[in-house]
Amino acid sequence: MIRPHDEDLAGAFDDQAVKFEHSPVQSDAAALERLVRAADFPPGSRLLDPGCGPGLVSEAFLKAGHRVVGVDLSPVMIERARARCAFAGDAARFVEGSIHSAEISALGPFDGSYSRYVLHHVLDARAFLSRQVELVRPGGLIVVCDHLSGPDAALARRHQEIEEARDRTHTRNLTGGQLVDLFAAAGLSDVQYQEESFALDFDEWFDRGSPSESKASVREVLLAGLDARGFRVAPDQRPSIRIDCVRAVVRGRRG
Repeated sequence: MIRPHDEDLAGAFDDQAVKFEHSPVQSDAAALERLVRAADFPPGSRLLDPGCGPGLVSEAFLKAGHRVVGVDLSPVMIERARARCAFAGDAARFVEGSIHSAEISALGPFDGSYSRYVLHHVLDARAFLSRQVELVRPGGLIVVCDHLSGPDAALARRHQEIEEARDRTHTRNLTGGQLVDLFAAAGLSDVQYQEESFALDFDEWFDRGSPSESKASVREVLLAGLDARGFRVAPDQRPSIRIDCVRAVVRGRRG
């Protein structure tokens, strides 16, 4: 039985699919190439892509010579992933549903698993990561890419409130340290961490979200300023607003 949060995720990303697929941040070819290099999966790996969305990341790994099984709660995202990755033939397979399903279990074990911008949408980050560990063979690699929040608790709360106002399916951003701790708690070894900055345009970012508050109200909050690591409003940006962010890639090995 699908959980209410998962049902909301599916509906929200059905609605976001077209704008999401063409978002500059999501489709940035150079950033996708850097993610493939950072993951450093062995040649020809068979990979799991939980929360695959429209197949942007799957496409990058397929073009790098890997095979991919993508899974997503959103039927519209799965449809778009199949169309985008049709060039790969049998090397690509996309399944509508949950990473926790018996169907995904039957398709394992995998040589590795990766996710990008998924962790901040799940209710239980530890369970999400642990499930990937279950599905990957011993010695296999797990890679997570997500945008971060900062260590200051008050600023992180303000960041969280803005994220939730812009997207009702947002759960929580972690700090870099919390991401690494998550990998350690899952029993992964050889944990590697790297991060890079990126920027969001407020209008593009908000317009592809699933907001719980009005755009005008969120804009007003941002114009008042926020200087949180991972979500910093650039000064003197009116009428546009640039948000300076940080994302991390964490990589670990199953024992």
